Amino acid sequence: MTLERVQKALAVLVGAFVFYTAATGPFEGLIQRAIFLALVCSLGFALYPLGAGTRWRPVGLAVDLVLCALTLAACAYVVWNYDEIMTSLPWATQLDKLLTLALVVSVLELGRRTVGLIFPVLVIAGLSYALFGNLLPGALGHRGFDSAFVTETLFLGDLGIWGMLTGVAATVIAAFVLFGALLLHTGGGQAFMDLAMRLGGRQPGGAAKIATIASGLFGMISGSAVANVATTGNFTIPMMIRLGYPRAFAAAVEAVASTGGQIAPPIMGAAAFVMAEILGVSYVTIIVGAILPAVMFYVSVFVTVHFVALRRGLAIVPDEELPKWNVIVAPRRIIPILTALAGLGVGIFLGRSISTSAFYGVLGLLIAFVATQAGHLSVREMAGRVITGLEDAGKGMVIIGVLLAGAQILVSMINLTGIGVTLSSLIVTLAGDNVVLVAIIVGLVCLIMGMGLPTTAAYVLVAAVLAPAMTAVGVEPLSAHLFVFYFATISVITPPVCVAVFVGSGIAKTNWLPAAGEAVRLGAVTYLVPFLLLLYPGMTMNGGVLAILDAIAAGFALVLAVPALLSGAKLTGNRLVDITLLLIVIALAIWPHPLTPFAALAIFLGARMFRRSDKKVMA
Repeated sequence: MTLERVQKALAVLVGAFVFYTAATGPFEGLIQRAIFLALVCSLGFALYPLGAGTRWRPVGLAVDLVLCALTLAACAYVVWNYDEIMTSLPWATQLDKLLTLALVVSVLELGRRTVGLIFPVLVIAGLSYALFGNLLPGALGHRGFDSAFVTETLFLGDLGIWGMLTGVAATVIAAFVLFGALLLHTGGGQAFMDLAMRLGGRQPGGAAKIATIASGLFGMISGSAVANVATTGNFTIPMMIRLGYPRAFAAAVEAVASTGGQIAPPIMGAAAFVMAEILGVSYVTIIVGAILPAVMFYVSVFVTVHFVALRRGLAIVPDEELPKWNVIVAPRRIIPILTALAGLGVGIFLGRSISTSAFYGVLGLLIAFVATQAGHLSVREMAGRVITGLEDAGKGMVIIGVLLAGAQILVSMINLTGIGVTLSSLIVTLAGDNVVLVAIIVGLVCLIMGMGLPTTAAYVLVAAVLAPAMTAVGVEPLSAHLFVFYFATISVITPPVCVAVFVGSGIAKTNWLPAAGEAVRLGAVTYLVPFLLLLYPGMTMNGGVLAILDAIAAGFALVLAVPALLSGAKLTGNRLVDITLLLIVIALAIWPHPLTPFAALAIFLGARMFRRSDKKVMA
C-alpha cells in the first residue's frame, strides 16, 4: 500500500471515529482521549514523514515506525488500565516512565513537523522547569519534583496529557472540524466565495472587500488564519494583483481578514470550546460575548479598505466576473448550508452536548446534500466529496490534537509548579493594581508569546499565565480571557513573526516586510478593540441594554475614526480640522462615560454628512 493510500485511509478512519462518537456519545474520558490521540498521531506520522524526499528517508521511516508503535502502545496501555488509573493512585514504574517519555517525544516531534520549533521548545522548557526549577533562586524556584511524580502527573491521571484540553480536542473541537470540512467540501466553500464576490465586488476596492468577506466566512468555519490565507488567498490575492492593487496591500488584506476568522463565532479557532471549559461556562456564553468584538474587527477592516480604495483609486471587479444572484441562491447551493446550520441550532436549543449538536448539523448537511444533488452529481461524485471532507477533517485534527495535547502537557506543568500564579503576581506588583497598565503589559506579553504559535495553543498558554493577572485587578473573567485571546490572535499579523503575512506574501510574490506594515495599518483598530472589553461591559453583552448600546456606539465610533485618521480620509476638507475632529472622536469613544460614545459617533457621522452636503452645494 502506498503512503498516499495509508494517509487517506487513516484520515478517513479519524473522521469516522469522530462522527461515530459524536453520534453515540464519547467513550469514558481517558479512553476517548487515548484512542483519539493514537489515531491522530498515527495519521501525523503518515502525513509528515521524517526525511521525506531525502537520501536518509529509510532512517526517517524507521524512526517514524518506532515512535508510532510506542505511541500506540502508550495509548493502549491507558485504555487497558483505565479502571486502575481512575480508581487508585498508581505509582510510576519504569515502564510507565518509558511510555510517558515516548508519548511526549512523539507529540512534540509531530508539533515540530506541523507548526515549527517554537511550540515544542516551550513545552520542553515547561518540563525542564518542573524537573529542575528547584535549582532556581528566589520567587521563581519551587520545591522540586522527580521524574516519577512528573510521570504520574502526565500519564497516570487526567491532569496531564489526558487532561481537559485533550478531552476538548477529542470531542467538541474534533466534531466541529468535521462539520466545517464537510460543509466546505459539499459546496459551502464555493457558496461563501460567490456570496463574497457579489456583496463586495462592485464597490470601490471590490477585490479587497471580496477578500475581507470571503475570509471572514471561511474563517468562521475553519478557525485557522494560515489555512484561511492559503485557501481563499490563492483566489483573492491574484485577483487583486490582476486589477492593479499593490502586491503588499493584497497580501496584507488577505492576512488581516483571515486573522479575523479566528475571533469570529462560532468556532473562533477552536478557542471558544477551550475557553468555555476553562471558565466553566456554556459555549453559547462565549460566542455571544465574542460577537460584538468580531463585528467591530470586520467593520474596521472593511472601512479601512474602503478609505484606502478611495484614496488610491483601487478598481472594482468587472460585472462579467461576478456570479449571478440566481446562481448564488439556487436551492441546491443554499439548502445544504441552511440545513447544516439548522441542525446545529436545533441541537443547541434542545440542550444537547455541543458535539452531538455538531453531529445533528453534519447529519442534516449530508441528507440535504444528497437530496439536492441527486440528478446533478453521480453517487460516485457525491461519495467522493464526502470522503474528501472526511479526509480533510482527519488532517485538520492532527494539528489540533497534537497541539492541544502538547499544550496540556505545558499547562499541567504550569499548574504543578505554580509558575502561572508567580508571574501573575509579578505583573500585578509591577503595574501597581492599575487595570490599564496591567492590560498593556499583558497585551505586549501576549503578542510576544503568541508569535509563531497557532491561535489555540497561543491562547491556552497566555490564558494559563496571564489571564489571572487581569482577574486579580478586577477584570471580569470572560473579558480577561477574550482580551488575552485577541492579543494572542493578533500576533499572526504582528512583525517580526507574522506567519499569516508570510503566507500571503508568498502567494503575492512580494517581500513580507512592506506587507507586514500594511497589515498592521489595516488591523490597527484590532489592537484597540480588546481594550473596549475592559472599558465597556456591554461589549460582551453584559450590563443591560444601555451598557450594550454604549459599547456598540463606542465600538463603531472607534472603528470608523481610526481608519479615517490613518488613511487620510476627508471629512470637512481641511486636514487639520479633520485630524482634530477624529482625535476628539477617538478620545470620546475610549472614555467610559454614559452617552460619550454616542457623542463620538454623532460627531463623526455629522462631519461626513456635512462633507457630502457641502459637495452637493458646490456642484
